[in-house]
Amino acid sequence: MNPETFVSRWKKATLTERQAAQSHWNDVCDLLEQPKPTEFDPEGETYCFERGAHKVAGGDGWADVWWKGKFAVEYKRKRKNLDAAYQQLLQYREDLGNPPLLIVIDLDRFEVHTNFTGTAKRIFKFNLDDIAAGKPVECVCNEASPPKFTAIEVLRYAFTSPETLKPALTADFITAEASSGFAKIAESMRNRGVDPRETAHFLMKVLFCLFAEDIGLLPEKVFERIVRNSKGDAERLKRSMAALFKAMQGGGDFGPESIPWFNGGLFDGTEPIEMTEEEIDDLLAAARVDWSQVEPSIFGTLFERSLNPDRRSQLGAHYTGREDIMLIVDPVVLRPMRREWDATREKLQPQLEKYRKAEEALEWLKAGDQERKKREKELRNARRKIEDEYHALLDKFHALKILDPACGSGNFLYVALNELKNLEKQIIHEAFSLGVGLAKLNPVVEPGQLYGMEVNHYAHELAQIVVWIGYIQWHTRNGYAVPKEPILKPLNNIMFMDALLKGGAAGQPRAVRPEWPEADFIIGNPPFLGAKKLRLGLGDEYVETLFKVYEGSVAGSADLSVYWHERARELVELGRVKRAGLLATQGIRGGGSQKALRRVLETGKIFDAWSDREWILDGAAVHVSIVCQDNGQEVECSLNGTTVPGINADLTSASGANLTTTATLTENIGIGYIGDVKAGKFDLTAEEAEQLLGASGNPDGRSNSDVVVPWANGQDVTQRNKGKWIVDFGSEMPEDQAALYERPYELVRQRVKPARDRVKRKRYREFWWLHAEPCEAMRRAIRPLSRFVVTPTIAKHRLFAWLEHPTLPDHQLVVFAREDDYFFGVVHSVVHERWALRLGTQLREKESGARYTPTTSFETFPFPWPPGKEPAGDRLVEAIASAAKELNELREGWLNAPGLSPAEARKRTLTNLYNKRPEWLHLAHLKLDRAVFAAYGWHDLKPEDLYATVRYDQGETPATAKQRQQTAEEGMLKRLLALNHERASQQ
Repeated sequence: MNPETFVSRWKKATLTERQAAQSHWNDVCDLLEQPKPTEFDPEGETYCFERGAHKVAGGDGWADVWWKGKFAVEYKRKRKNLDAAYQQLLQYREDLGNPPLLIVIDLDRFEVHTNFTGTAKRIFKFNLDDIAAGKPVECVCNEASPPKFTAIEVLRYAFTSPETLKPALTADFITAEASSGFAKIAESMRNRGVDPRETAHFLMKVLFCLFAEDIGLLPEKVFERIVRNSKGDAERLKRSMAALFKAMQGGGDFGPESIPWFNGGLFDGTEPIEMTEEEIDDLLAAARVDWSQVEPSIFGTLFERSLNPDRRSQLGAHYTGREDIMLIVDPVVLRPMRREWDATREKLQPQLEKYRKAEEALEWLKAGDQERKKREKELRNARRKIEDEYHALLDKFHALKILDPACGSGNFLYVALNELKNLEKQIIHEAFSLGVGLAKLNPVVEPGQLYGMEVNHYAHELAQIVVWIGYIQWHTRNGYAVPKEPILKPLNNIMFMDALLKGGAAGQPRAVRPEWPEADFIIGNPPFLGAKKLRLGLGDEYVETLFKVYEGSVAGSADLSVYWHERARELVELGRVKRAGLLATQGIRGGGSQKALRRVLETGKIFDAWSDREWILDGAAVHVSIVCQDNGQEVECSLNGTTVPGINADLTSASGANLTTTATLTENIGIGYIGDVKAGKFDLTAEEAEQLLGASGNPDGRSNSDVVVPWANGQDVTQRNKGKWIVDFGSEMPEDQAALYERPYELVRQRVKPARDRVKRKRYREFWWLHAEPCEAMRRAIRPLSRFVVTPTIAKHRLFAWLEHPTLPDHQLVVFAREDDYFFGVVHSVVHERWALRLGTQLREKESGARYTPTTSFETFPFPWPPGKEPAGDRLVEAIASAAKELNELREGWLNAPGLSPAEARKRTLTNLYNKRPEWLHLAHLKLDRAVFAAYGWHDLKPEDLYATVRYDQGETPATAKQRQQTAEEGMLKRLLALNHERASQQ
């Protein structure tokens, strides 16, 4: 059949859709030379007419044509509403396998809607005349260059390759484009001094208008029209927006247009902000985007640029992608609700059996028969009880309350809402698929069940809009009507408030914990801020009040995010919250932050966790932890996606070594120290040091070499030693004695004193010529030694090195007051390395590595013999010393090989060496590790297994190598833990 014949035949048709659908589709197949359903698939299993489906809104439906994995087609009578036909397809697309194309036809007009997951949308619109014309048809999309296909090409691709019609843009890309203009407008308003709260409120109104007109809640492009018509007249635009906002506030007329009632607190009568010409241009650019396709879950990320540079942004506020959010939403929110669904299924079984039996009996019972009446009554009763159970289940969904106490722009709340609605849609679908004739069930989860707390104006406003946009999108995308007027209900439950401290009348923090709203579940991503940066980010008054209020429950050295975990734990313990899941810095597994997780295990349970989850923040690989807790009722535990018998406070499996039970060993105390903290420009270049050391003329003839000494920090170990020097008057030298070293003293007076005069700490001001924390105990311990061992406090690889006396070690180094090769060998073995790694913490940035502290990492570590009690002349001790000495000599030979050019020498660092880990280095470490294993008496363990992930056995997969390494490591750590407990019991 040629196009002209097809068009001529169907232009005359006046049949109903039921009369014409199959005949029309067969002609479409002839036109395109494609197979007809009954010819291609007589059984109708993959391609057929009248494919039965269950509408999610209730009742049965039929797709007029369906081809599995390709398309579903809905016909309507000529000049009927094609939108209604499309809504019908949305109602049962899941039952049709979610085909990539949804096609609606009224015999004259055609619309082909793309239905690809995660993409923006395309709608190809054409009519019979377009089929005959053979010209490119209209493509409604948000692409700069829409595809140019003829009507016949579009239809043929539906049969042969639906992927050809797939949109080029993703929903994320659309959202990024939509958000960029708003970021520019927000920044512009901030720069010209507009109040941040007013800016936030105004822009959210504008944002929602753009969404509302593109999704069909406002007359077509009414907002874009008033912006375009007011170009060059900012006052007119302000008046027009005010009039539109007023109409949206209560419903009514806007010129000739009828405006629905929106309300919700968003359109509250506040005056619009007068915009600059440049801002209007940015708004027009934003209006060109299809706002109906935006992805609410990434709004936060994209609007971060528009957030005020206030406290929250200083706290490192960041926004999480859907994949990470689901690691909390699924176990905390969805898992218990799926169990409720399972429980309902179980309760339904007896009623379903009664219904089926009654239904079967009715097939052979005659009308009016007494037995038939009995069976009909049984049928009605069973149906009513089944319906009651489903209503009761949906009532439980409607009663849920979810709180995000650091909600940011609402990502967690939006995802939780979206996933709950998806789940209840599945339940509704299942209810109707039972075939028992249930009355219509409707989804009940709505934004009023979500609670949030936020301290940033933009984010607080945006959270409410994100939730409403997501809610309305879900309804329209799934074939449900938009909410009844008022379309926007108030979301006063998303509050502008601090979650940790109650604010005073003048805004100052009060020493009171604010009440959190009651909720079933707590989810979210609290702000991250390390303990050392608390005062800089929050101010002294806030931090002092915070410490006072949470004294005894949160360690002073804890990251800020830990306070949210403790508050959640408290509410779970009190029974006011059932489950909670929050992100944290990876440091929550150790140090002072770990106290919060130990408290969780005292009053409840960690039932789901990710100990070390890598994700991307601002282009950097960042490490976070995820912790889900309850009161101990949850029986299933999952760690890093794997089922485990339990989870320890350091987020390790209860089946392994629980290193949170380690004890400090007194035998190790007095060996490891944090180095000197200078707090001022005491350091010198090599040239300055040379001048000072060569100077003479001090009043008492003393040499400046007494106070000008070599100085080293962490980078001097991991990179190249820069040969730095420092002025050091020791820990207690009086000022009159320091002044006798004239030139060093004068240099410090000029460089250090002005800054020290401004610091708050009295000792730092009054003793400005001394280093801030000179660590006298460390100095005494290393004074008699010719050399001593150091390791960086933070490093990608756990490296140990020697420093020669009288070098002064900086606080970036942990210092060990030992000068023997045996000690160097034990601490540099894989035994101590893995112990320290588990008791330390991985930093946020992957390349920064892990933290090492003298207390947790060293003072708990059980040496083969208590330090200082190694048997003199023992062959095992000598073997470790010999291997350690050889390792150090090999490294030094590589670092300082003769004949290196300066450029080559700069590349020869310990970090680069251990990044490459050449075979000679690996073998040297294995030799050392074997000697250390022998000293512990571990003849049945092989150190090779601890390197399985970097040195695979032949034929071994990465997965089996990882398992071999984990098994070996847990076995070794269990033995060390037992030895730690044994030594501690003897103290």
